Amino acid sequence: MSTEYDLNAIVPPYITDYLRSHISHDDAFLRGLEDYAAANDVPIIEPESARFLTVMCRIKKPKKILEVGTAIGYSALLMAKNTPKSCRITTLEYDEKMVRLARENIKSAGFSERIAVIEADAKDYLAYIDDESSFDMIFLDGPKAHYVNMLDECVRLLKKGGVLISDNILYKGMTADDNHVVRRKITIVKRLRAYIDALMAHKELQTAILPLGDGVTVSVKI
Repeated sequence: MSTEYDLNAIVPPYITDYLRSHISHDDAFLRGLEDYAAANDVPIIEPESARFLTVMCRIKKPKKILEVGTAIGYSALLMAKNTPKSCRITTLEYDEKMVRLARENIKSAGFSERIAVIEADAKDYLAYIDDESSFDMIFLDGPKAHYVNMLDECVRLLKKGGVLISDNILYKGMTADDNHVVRRKITIVKRLRAYIDALMAHKELQTAILPLGDGVTVSVKI
């Protein structure tokens, strides 16, 4: 087995470089969060996946979004900036420090009225959300090992025609190929594989797997 991640396992570096050379934005606040994340080793969505999420928000025009995994609030703000002003976002984060940072960032960006950060363990909290609070879009970007445990609740909370987007699904190529698996990540990889199998077999979902960034799945509830 490999001892280090193969950062180029999903997309060759010349493709990544080409894609990123065509991705730019003039949002100074988001650029500041990108710099903070890079300097402090905080994982945020890859640039290609961020652009994909932006486009999906523009296409879907959701009124209600649920996010699992807030971190510093980058993706929540990205979605808020690319949805109608009437859109409300609920984002779940279990790390107290991240919750505090996210709330500060969201307040500084002027989106506190549209984005609610809830300090909670999503795999437990989702069951307490009422069916009447269904969502047009759900973005999964929390602990990868728990995706499979959250799927049924996500489907329950998703409106028909709603979109479920899951990030980091190929996990540095480890999900697709045993030769790329780092030993300490075996359990996560097995659970991500189980999650993909469950997505593809789910009778209420149609799913596409995209080799974009660290791997993305997009599912629509039928």
